[in-house]
Amino acid sequence: MEKGSRVVQKKSKGQVEAEISAALIAFEKEHMGRGPSDVRSHLIEDMVLIRLKGVLTPAEKHLAKDGDGIQLIKKIRAKLLENSSKMLGEVIMKITGIPSISFHTDISTEAGERVIVITFEQDVEKKFSS
Repeated sequence: MEKGSRVVQKKSKGQVEAEISAALIAFEKEHMGRGPSDVRSHLIEDMVLIRLKGVLTPAEKHLAKDGDGIQLIKKIRAKLLENSSKMLGEVIMKITGIPSISFHTDISTEAGERVIVITFEQDVEKKFSS
């Protein structure tokens, strides 16, 4: 190896999933004022499935006591993701090197979980599998 040259090591699937999880924790902390208790990201073909646990704020837990409050939480969370999808897409692109196509989300106020699905222009799982 020549002096000054460096070997670029390919990221593993697990490393990419961990980086995406860390990015979502930072996103939630910045936009919601607190992060989830647990985040798991899974590359599946041309998608990433992200499951966030413990996402409800104390105010959201109070709102979730009736149907109108539940719907309000769902609308607010979906709108926040929609408004931030360009910025979040850029963060995910830096991690994966693949442009995203779309973001989808839903939240369970009963379980305190949120699921986010991001679709990509190509098979992201194949890119990071051995």
